[in-house]
Amino acid sequence: MDKTTSGWISGFIGVVIFSGSLPATRLAVMQFDPVFLTVARAAIAGILALALLLVFQQKRPEKSDLVSLSIVAGGVVLGFPLLTALALQHVTSAHSIVFIGLLPLATAIFGVLRGGERPKPAFWIFSLLGSAAVAGFALAQGLAASPQGDLLMLAAVIVCGLGYAEGAKLSRTIGGWQVISWALVLSLPIMLAVSAVYLPASFSGIGAPAWLGLAYVSLFSMLIGFVFWYRGLALGGIAAVGQLQLLQPFFGLALAAWLLHEPVSWMMLVVTVAVIACVAGARRFAR
Repeated sequence: MDKTTSGWISGFIGVVIFSGSLPATRLAVMQFDPVFLTVARAAIAGILALALLLVFQQKRPEKSDLVSLSIVAGGVVLGFPLLTALALQHVTSAHSIVFIGLLPLATAIFGVLRGGERPKPAFWIFSLLGSAAVAGFALAQGLAASPQGDLLMLAAVIVCGLGYAEGAKLSRTIGGWQVISWALVLSLPIMLAVSAVYLPASFSGIGAPAWLGLAYVSLFSMLIGFVFWYRGLALGGIAAVGQLQLLQPFFGLALAAWLLHEPVSWMMLVVTVAVIACVAGARRFAR
């Protein structure tokens, strides 16, 4: 198996794992404070990451890597989880998942700015078409219904795209699972401190679905998914493999309908099919 194919397979596995993030967050945020959920998931994942680094005796990152690790931590450890948790107080997970269709474009842009990639002009056409379909969906739904939720999701997409591209660039030198692990460890002291501040007075009223949501976003969304995702981006190319995120709404909508019994409109399905169709064209012209 060549490096590019291996990267696409790893990236696909990462996307499948990430597809459960917003439904799981929706379950958890119904009973957990969004700030506590954000820092708790990062703290749990950070403790696990620290254990992995110690067990496998990984070398500490160079001082020159700390800026990049800080960007990764700010984008995917703090920024995206917090912004999506806040957004899900105003919109359903099915509505928010479609915004994830904007992530490939954001990732590709930061792949050019931070990763030095240069996709062909036709790539941008397909990437823009997918993003336009998502933006059109949001406008058709009526941004006035929940402008705060939609703006929070857009902000989440921007910081996440930066975190993806920065982490992928760093993965080329220190490894994919090491990048997310060190980013989690770097933010661990702050996450533990804030977790203590926002710790609920009692957990007696927290149901099993919320606990399962917290477990999923802590273990899979925050750690395991990134092991595959950063490896995929590093091997297959940030802009190219990043287009796999166009598949994430499809898996996420299915999970939202199945697990949360949220309505999935025909328009959501049409938009999802449209953005999925764009991934084939974007992949062809990514390099």
